[in-house]
Amino acid sequence: MTKILYKFTGNYSAKVLLMLQNKPILLLLISTFFFLNCKEDKGISVKLPPLDNVKNSIAYAEGFNITNHSNFSVLEVNNPWPNAEKAYKYVLISKENAAKTSFMKDEYDGIIITPVKQIVVTSTTHIPALELLNEEATLIGFPGTDYVSSEKTRQRIDNGSIRELGKNEGLNTEVLLSLKPDVVIGFGVDGTSKSLNTISKANIPVIYNGDWVEKSPLAKAEWIKFFGALYNKTKEADAIFLTIETDYKAAQKLAKTVNNRPTVLSGAMHKDVWYLPNGTSTEAQFLKDANVDYLYADTAGAGSLALSFETVFEKAKSADLWLSPSYYPTMDALKQANTHYTQFDAFKNNNIYTFANTTGNTGGVLYYELGLARPDLVLKDIIKICHPELLPDYKTYFFRPLN
Repeated sequence: MTKILYKFTGNYSAKVLLMLQNKPILLLLISTFFFLNCKEDKGISVKLPPLDNVKNSIAYAEGFNITNHSNFSVLEVNNPWPNAEKAYKYVLISKENAAKTSFMKDEYDGIIITPVKQIVVTSTTHIPALELLNEEATLIGFPGTDYVSSEKTRQRIDNGSIRELGKNEGLNTEVLLSLKPDVVIGFGVDGTSKSLNTISKANIPVIYNGDWVEKSPLAKAEWIKFFGALYNKTKEADAIFLTIETDYKAAQKLAKTVNNRPTVLSGAMHKDVWYLPNGTSTEAQFLKDANVDYLYADTAGAGSLALSFETVFEKAKSADLWLSPSYYPTMDALKQANTHYTQFDAFKNNNIYTFANTTGNTGGVLYYELGLARPDLVLKDIIKICHPELLPDYKTYFFRPLN
């Protein structure tokens, strides 16, 4: 099986993260919102009769599916954001077949010519899929290029091959329109965006990507098949995901062999509220699969838990480990923020670990870029921290001890 390679810079900075972990505002900070549109073809008027169709195998992801017809495929995104009321359908078709095939305008939300030659993506989580599929050269624009950590893509940004598109909250539509991408991959929390209204009028198709809405690590990683369909690389995407899935399950099985389950605390205070993952979150799933005792594993909810300091201290004072203490880069910074943090055993014993300091050259946090695509690495990191004897030669990829 082919080994998956993904190179990053080794320069770790203490830059304060813009995106705060385990906080409801995370959704706002990672958002660029796109309204769907399609490239209109004046000749599209005849509804195509039903053809034999075969659905691609999607094992974990619930937010999309792909149906293969004889000369085109249909990509359906049915959960682009929480509680979405509409499913979006896109035709994926070759240039040759598009010239001789007609579709009803109102039946689909976009007609995409594949393989895609030029693309704009709007989240750092989309970039690993392009690189794993060896299609990073098709990326021509991105909003917030400083947040990109990948060494390979950073080089293309630095040499001008990838244009800066401004902030997620307001894309530089003038620059984006001048690039004339084949498709824009966006994400949103409600499907509204002034920027996309402008792009829609220019007939540039936009596809929502809902990987972040998925409920499990492997479900999020399976969205590489979404990108595989855009590049006519379904087999390659399947093989990459199979490798990730196999590695993840092997690590999960290894973690089950230990009886000692250290207690784990997560998150930190923001103003007067301590935010930490609820027991049904993806973060909690990692901790469960790493066979540790997450102190809030029995909770549930749609967002982060929001508790008082006193409530957390009473339950987690003696926790063995403290993972992901928000954006704090050092022990001293944690102490300066709230001296009461020093009363936790994990602080006293220097057992606090963060991914906040593992960044690219311009401060982009590697975890926020690659963690979603490579849950196998995240899981092995946590196992290494919590059960170091199981992976004696493994070096953590994202997490480091808080300095």
